[in-house]
Amino acid sequence: MASTRALLLVCEFHMKKPRKKRRRKRPAADLEATYICDSCGEEIVVPVDISAGSRQDYVEDCPVCCHPMTLHIDIDPDGEAHVEGAHE
Repeated sequence: MASTRALLLVCEFHMKKPRKKRRRKRPAADLEATYICDSCGEEIVVPVDISAGSRQDYVEDCPVCCHPMTLHIDIDPDGEAHVEGAHE
């Protein structure tokens, strides 16, 4: 009788569906933002990494004319990203 009960407990354990983990919602910041290259005048779309903070500065080459640009990214409290590009 003990083995039958143990078998039932094992079957019940495997029949239960695992609970889905809830993911936390990220801030509503855009995942992309745009700036105008000072050299060629093209509008450039850049990805924004929200996890890097609300103020970010880094250097990236323009994908059109290859001039290095210093990008200043600010994410406002509403989650909107603003990008400024300046020559390196």
